[in-house]
Amino acid sequence: MTAFAALYSLHVLAAVIWVGGMFFAWMVVRPAAVSALQAPQRLKLWADVFRRFFRWVWVTVLVLPISGIGMWHMRFDGLEAAPRYVHIMAGMFLVMLALFLRIQLLQLPQLNRAITEQNWPEGGATLGQIRTLVGINLLLGLAVVALASARPLF
Repeated sequence: MTAFAALYSLHVLAAVIWVGGMFFAWMVVRPAAVSALQAPQRLKLWADVFRRFFRWVWVTVLVLPISGIGMWHMRFDGLEAAPRYVHIMAGMFLVMLALFLRIQLLQLPQLNRAITEQNWPEGGATLGQIRTLVGINLLLGLAVVALASARPLF
């Protein structure tokens, strides 16, 4: 396996873990939790899901830029030589990272605090904000996957 192939494989796996995890959470876990659990149990479930999933997201947010920049340098003569779609993907990663950091550093502690205080309305409101940001990140992630797959000529 070449160095480029190894980096590419790591890059794709990291993207699949992050984007696939968001898709699973949004499209499968969320509807199941809403139909099966009352608010206190649902909020506790989501706090545990986020704790477990975000460990993996931290790995992906380290692997993606390292592997991406590595491939960028191996494939192109400098950053300016890369096609525009590569620059767009890098920019979209930064937006996704910012949204993830907002959830991890601001909203998740707020959710955990509401659960500890048994303030279910505040917890529900915070979970709604998190769900919105995860939904935006999911759409961005799917767009990045589509862009990477298409490799447009611009």
